[in-house]
Amino acid sequence: MSVAASDNAPLPERLILFDGVCVLCNGSMQFILKHERAAEFHFAAVQSDAGRRALAAHGQPTEDWDSVVVVDGAAVYLKSDAAIRIARGLRAPWSWLRALAILPRGLRDWLYDRVARNRYRLFGRYDQCRIPTAEERGRFLQ
Repeated sequence: MSVAASDNAPLPERLILFDGVCVLCNGSMQFILKHERAAEFHFAAVQSDAGRRALAAHGQPTEDWDSVVVVDGAAVYLKSDAAIRIARGLRAPWSWLRALAILPRGLRDWLYDRVARNRYRLFGRYDQCRIPTAEERGRFLQ
């Protein structure tokens, strides 16, 4: 069963918020689940109640979202910073992608924005958010 994050339940310390109807974003979550070093992150679609609550709790917009968001304790990472933060938790060789942090954030985010703005056209879109498998359910918030 997925973790229900009610209005008064605390959110997990480490949380990845992603576009639940984006094929690229869902594929990225599958990739993270397969290649992470340890099961540290929880996941929530930005379209879910838990996702909207987490976005609002961290001062982020809850509509028209075009970035993955990583919450790690009190810190919030967006766009390329979020991707680099995720890479830190992956097994090698994927963790080496964190070296992209040496590039200027403006350049990284410019590239990120090009993909994010065209993600539905390039990769497709689901009609509804993906349902986690039985093995994944404990890591996904509703």
